[in-house]
Amino acid sequence: MSIVETVLRQMSSVLKPQRTFLVILLTTLIYLPGKANFRNLSRYSHLHEKTYSRGFRRDFDFVKFNRLSLADIIANNSTWVVAIDCTFCPKSGEQTYGLDHFYNSQQGRAENGLELSTLALVDVDYNTAYPLSSRQTPPLDNPQETRVDDYLKHLQQDFSALPAGVRYVLADGYYSKIKFINGVCNLGLHLVSKLRHDANRRWLYHGPQKPRGRPKQYDGKVRFQLQEWDRFEKAGEVHETQVYTSVVNSTHFKRNVRIIYLMKPIGQKIKTALLYSTDIELPALEIYRLYKARFQIEFLFRDAKQFTGLLDCQARSPSALHFHFNASMTALNLLKLEDRQ
Repeated sequence: MSIVETVLRQMSSVLKPQRTFLVILLTTLIYLPGKANFRNLSRYSHLHEKTYSRGFRRDFDFVKFNRLSLADIIANNSTWVVAIDCTFCPKSGEQTYGLDHFYNSQQGRAENGLELSTLALVDVDYNTAYPLSSRQTPPLDNPQETRVDDYLKHLQQDFSALPAGVRYVLADGYYSKIKFINGVCNLGLHLVSKLRHDANRRWLYHGPQKPRGRPKQYDGKVRFQLQEWDRFEKAGEVHETQVYTSVVNSTHFKRNVRIIYLMKPIGQKIKTALLYSTDIELPALEIYRLYKARFQIEFLFRDAKQFTGLLDCQARSPSALHFHFNASMTALNLLKLEDRQ
């Protein structure tokens, strides 16, 4: 593929043997029928399966490759944000690196397998996502750390690859933890995510202050009761969904956030959702628009599993697994770029 060769020529650290290998690998992954294991890859190309096995154990900067391949469309005047999410990868055996209990959303429970954390650049105007970086979640060996620490490390490690105009990180409600929010804000970014309905929030006090004593900051708990609706500002209506907003204080996050309360009648019931942004100046309808774009990263996992063999790796070493996961996501990236052209 011409785009692969063009990008690889810009990476001076990639020698000709690896450059040739990557062109064949990514092209084969795109057109490969069946599972993307070493034997099947060799069956549909002129490389031996041992060549694939050796090639998967070599280091390659997939983050730089993806960033260079997206350079032309990033230059367009579009709204770009970064999304982060994880997907469960079933894996049996005992010697595979990273085996642990991870949440499998398809089954609604924790199961033994692998987990893949992915950063994706999302073109909000074009409404599509492009994978930038994928890293395997390591097993929990340190009792002082949690999964959230690993996800934050992933963002910190690949932060330098983000385009200069990216200001917002999109994530689902699981990432609404104080250590993740503080880590995102320390990078100069803002988080757009989802809140639990029972999260503790306080109204900000804007009334007159007493002449003595500490100034009053808060004015009671946000309860979403009828008598409180005059404190919300109606931001508008999107697809029959009423959007209400206000700036409140989150006691758990120890910061002020802008929340938006969504209400949509479905049959005889009213469905609700609570979104927020750490950027209190971000308009409510823009928060809704950005969080809606977050779901594009879910389609990356779906398509990579169906079409580019994300779950088909039979290797066990950390380097080979990392190479396979990123090669699968990069092949999907190339397909999306070809489709966009």
